[in-house]
Amino acid sequence: MRRKLKNFKEFMAEEQGMGTVEVILIIVVLIGLVIIFKKQLRTLVTNVFKKITEDSNTVMS
Repeated sequence: MRRKLKNFKEFMAEEQGMGTVEVILIIVVLIGLVIIFKKQLRTLVTNVFKKITEDSNTVMS
């Protein structure tokens, strides 16, 4: 019984692999934010590219 308890304590103290879990959670949160704000992001990106195009046409002229 003590050996099982010792193994369990060692398993709980082991931090290897925690970085992977944290990265996955961050990715999930970012994907969720993109889904929630998809329309606003699309509008923002469209406006930014429109402004870049207009400014580049001014420079080219």
